[in-house]
Amino acid sequence: MSILEAIILGIIQGLTEFLPVSSSGHLELAKVILGDNSIPEESLLFTIVLHFATALSTLVIFRKEIFEIFSGLFKFQWNEETQFSFKIIVSMIPTVFIGLFFEEEIASLFGGQILLVGCMLLITALLLLLADKAKDTSKNVTFRNAIVVGISQAIAILPGISRSGATISTAVLLGIDRTKAAKFSFLMVVPLIVGKVIKDISSGEINSISSDITPMIIGFFAAFIAGLLACKWMIALVKKSKLIYFSVYCAIAGAIAIIYAF
Repeated sequence: MSILEAIILGIIQGLTEFLPVSSSGHLELAKVILGDNSIPEESLLFTIVLHFATALSTLVIFRKEIFEIFSGLFKFQWNEETQFSFKIIVSMIPTVFIGLFFEEEIASLFGGQILLVGCMLLITALLLLLADKAKDTSKNVTFRNAIVVGISQAIAILPGISRSGATISTAVLLGIDRTKAAKFSFLMVVPLIVGKVIKDISSGEINSISSDITPMIIGFFAAFIAGLLACKWMIALVKKSKLIYFSVYCAIAGAIAIIYAF
């Protein structure tokens, strides 16, 4: 992978992480178009690095909310901040389970599986369409909702299913306020990404990759900077714009991917 390709992929990750259009799906499509011949493990590792970069940009953008959460936790009371933290933990359980017991199967899906990406983009389009038609969206996130949204996040491990699209759509369909749904969606993934990177480093998985790490470093910074610049604007776009636009986009992208695969 060249430096230019790493920058392009990093920018794509930074721009698509906060829109319900599947950043992982776009990364896989871009890798094929750019002729990336990485083995599945290296391809997945590069994807993880880029996701970690945008997770850091999320921490920067939501630093005020995160500070409030930690401040509430250290009061050692069953307050709103403590409950929100536990809801985040509950939402992580399905994804952690899938990650621990099906890691090899997941890794095999990241490596130019264009037909799979195309089909999953169509599913994302359907989810967004259904969420767009949801009317009653004024509820708060409950523990029961957190586990359901967490299941959606686990399914969104598949390349082509938008994590934010799946989680936000699920939350909206459950009647949760759109603003709160977006906030919960973006914050619930940060611990998972950080945990995944720590796990890979401690297990030596990253050191086992013999390829040049320079593109990964360049891609990391490209994704981080793009995420910082785009995060607030994209979050506002998700909140204010109709999800139908993203649904149409994912349907078109999915159809193109399927045609390309054949």
